[in-house]
Amino acid sequence: MNILFVGDVFGSAGRRIVGEHIGHVLEENQVDLCVMNGENAAGGFGITPSIASELFDLGAEVITTGNHFWDKKELLDYLRVPAESHDRQRRILRPANFAPTTPGFGVYEGTLHDGQSYAVVNLQGRVFMQQNDDPFRKADELLKSVQAKVILVDFHAEATSEKVALGWYLDGRVTAVLGTHTHVPTADERILLSGTAYQTDVGMSGPFDSVIGVEREAVVQKFLTGQPAKFEAAKGNPKMCATLIGCDGASGRAYSIRRIMLGE
Repeated sequence: MNILFVGDVFGSAGRRIVGEHIGHVLEENQVDLCVMNGENAAGGFGITPSIASELFDLGAEVITTGNHFWDKKELLDYLRVPAESHDRQRRILRPANFAPTTPGFGVYEGTLHDGQSYAVVNLQGRVFMQQNDDPFRKADELLKSVQAKVILVDFHAEATSEKVALGWYLDGRVTAVLGTHTHVPTADERILLSGTAYQTDVGMSGPFDSVIGVEREAVVQKFLTGQPAKFEAAKGNPKMCATLIGCDGASGRAYSIRRIMLGE
């Protein structure tokens, strides 16, 4: 079974570069399951229902998010669907360790057209980020009820140490732990000792001639002056960052992982 995870889709440039490449990447790699992180897809800050539909149309089965989940308020009402639903709304995830009163869900279990079952879990880190519930214990809680063997975890976190620690903590219990949020792809992709594919950060699908997606001049001036600045999504030199995982559908163990970066 082949799984493609597309890193944080950032603004219109990110959506454009993913649209340019996703078709041939899915076909050439015989991808069975495609997951995208879409939390920056709407101008770099949040995601709207219409943009989520655009990513689903491109081939995403599940869309994960992170700390910008709250930025587009129209999404919150859109996600008020029953837990047992398999509609598109139900397949947009927010970090499972947000407060339980938050709209939406942090885990989705589905079945592919060939009958293969899978689960996607969305978690958020706590180091240098807003204080959510403990992602380690939340993972334990969720895995008690997940029936699928193939389990992909999107860990949206800032600190590399926290990401690496969760990878080892879940090694052998999930198929993959893939980091998002920093928008910079890391070169540490590997299969951990008990069969879990791991990468600290998949990277951003968006404008690389920027400061992690934002127009660079505004960010530089903020560092120089310390004054607030209005951040706008950049558009220059977009690249699609993704990670391809090969795994055994019956056991959920990963046997391969490969970074992908494609430009215009």
